[in-house]
Amino acid sequence: MLENDLILARFLDANAVALTEDDVANLDALLDMTDDRLWDLLAGRAEAEPSLAPFVARLRAA
Repeated sequence: MLENDLILARFLDANAVALTEDDVANLDALLDMTDDRLWDLLAGRAEAEPSLAPFVARLRAA
C-alpha cells in the first residue's frame, strides 16, 4: 500500500542510521502484518500492542 510505503520511507530516511536492534525487530513485526492492519495502526484507527506502541508512535510522528 502506497501510504504505508511513504510513511516507512520517510521514517527510514530520517532514522535509518540510528535504528537500534529493538527498532529493527519492531519494524520486522510491523512488516509481517497485512497492509490493511499496518495502515490501521499508522493511521491511528487501531492501537498497537503495548510492545509496539512506542515504535508506532514514532512512525506516526515522522
